[in-house]
Amino acid sequence: MDNKTPKVVGIGGIFFRSQDPKATKEWYQKNLGLNTDQHGTMFSSRNIDNPDEVNFLQWSPFEANTDYFDPSKKEFMINYRVQNIEGLVAQLKENGVNVVDEIVEYEYGKFVHIMDEEGNKIELWEPPVHGAFTNDDISTTQ
Repeated sequence: MDNKTPKVVGIGGIFFRSQDPKATKEWYQKNLGLNTDQHGTMFSSRNIDNPDEVNFLQWSPFEANTDYFDPSKKEFMINYRVQNIEGLVAQLKENGVNVVDEIVEYEYGKFVHIMDEEGNKIELWEPPVHGAFTNDDISTTQ
């Protein structure tokens, strides 16, 4: 039986500002072996509780002047993988958390943004039930 308790279940992405995202990706590829593309890179891993499930973590440098992190003025944003995003957003609103936007859904999952008490924008992501990615579809860093 699936656990539908609204909560974070992992890290879905690490995003940060960069003066030159292309050069940053090239540096990480050359020096640390990251298999980068126009978006950065993805890391894949197996769910320890469900080994048939593959999870992905997106690593992406953004332009220094991006407005994607707004209203945060921080240099980074973390994406958390969640289950039951609707239930979690309801709980967050009850707790007085600043929910920045509405839940949006794409073929690769549902997203919403919140602000923590330190002014960090947080991206919450609920992947699709049957996964939008496979290791055959994307190039990952292993």
